[in-house]
Amino acid sequence: MNALTPTSTPRTTPLALAGLKVLDLTRLLPGAFCSLMLADLGADVLKIEQPEGGDYNRTFPPLNRAESGSFLLLNRNKKSLTLNLKSEDGRAILLKLVKDADVLLEGFRPGVMDRLGLGYDTLAEINPRLVYCAISGYGQDGPSRLKPGHDLNYLAEAGALQLFGKAGEGPIVPGLSIADVGGGSLMASTGILAALLARATTGRGQFVDVSMHDGAMSWLSLHGADHLFAGIEPKGGERPFIGQAPCYNVYACADGKYVALGLIEEHFWHRFCDAVGLPELKDEQWPRGDRETAQKATLAELFARKSRDEWVAQLEAADIPFGPVFSMAEAFDDPHARHRQMLLSMEHPVEGTIPQLGFPVKYSGTPCTLRTPPPLLGEHNGEVLAGIGYSEDEITALKAGKVI
Repeated sequence: MNALTPTSTPRTTPLALAGLKVLDLTRLLPGAFCSLMLADLGADVLKIEQPEGGDYNRTFPPLNRAESGSFLLLNRNKKSLTLNLKSEDGRAILLKLVKDADVLLEGFRPGVMDRLGLGYDTLAEINPRLVYCAISGYGQDGPSRLKPGHDLNYLAEAGALQLFGKAGEGPIVPGLSIADVGGGSLMASTGILAALLARATTGRGQFVDVSMHDGAMSWLSLHGADHLFAGIEPKGGERPFIGQAPCYNVYACADGKYVALGLIEEHFWHRFCDAVGLPELKDEQWPRGDRETAQKATLAELFARKSRDEWVAQLEAADIPFGPVFSMAEAFDDPHARHRQMLLSMEHPVEGTIPQLGFPVKYSGTPCTLRTPPPLLGEHNGEVLAGIGYSEDEITALKAGKVI
């Protein structure tokens, strides 16, 4: 914990999304990361969870004390209301909240909210200005709309999974949830903000349909060109920017650590060849076949002579796209990441001092800060319900009836 940057000081500047009211009905990663971005930007995010257990992610390992580490990283700056949406009273509470909401975010399979009597058409009648965003695996229509899936499935069917792996060995499981976050969370946050801008002109909200499969496919702009324009099927280790090119690759060093070489431009390749004493390779930056194999072997043997940090020190002066492959411990302790406030900390009433990842976008006029810790399950039940007119006795009755 001693590597953490101190928590941001109390804010004196405005928040970009201050006053925006978001109802987040999602569970697990895609919706939580989307609403985290909105919350960090100042939106009032109310996380609506089932009374028994809440968001599944609360118990996903590793646990800190009582809560999941990933839950604690995904849910700061939010409030929690427990609500049984299968009960009449629970639905009535949600409808009251919708009247004053700007955004509703959900991640159920298509049709679930309609069956609950809480679909977009119903909610839009109550609040025509509502921006309703649904994140699903395959979208609200089409042959696959009701298929269950997770990140790996969306990547596989989007044609993206085959880009990961070594030549001739087939695809591997990527280490990041690319479809969940890149295809889901980020597309949802962009879609929501665009819909809010449109509302400023039209006066009406709209339905935002986010498919993680669609989102993953949209990331194929670079490698999709191989197939669409050249008839080539790109696979991991078989194309220049996914493991085939010696100049754009990862190499093991003498100490078992790795370096990443990212030399796309010719002038960078020339600088590298001069810096490591291999000027004879200058005219062959993109070899194929046996020459590619031979050049990879040459570079592999070269980097195996010294430790990772020795290579970093030697090539720093060359001013080329080259650097160490960091462990997470090294990445979190990196002076640049610390300077950019990508690792912060905050106090939690149960979990103690907890680490937090910083907001990735920096603003000159409306900077983001850590305001409140991840909420306890149902922590804000009384506050939220009192705010929409429920008395203390009514709140007690709702709790006894397992509505909240």
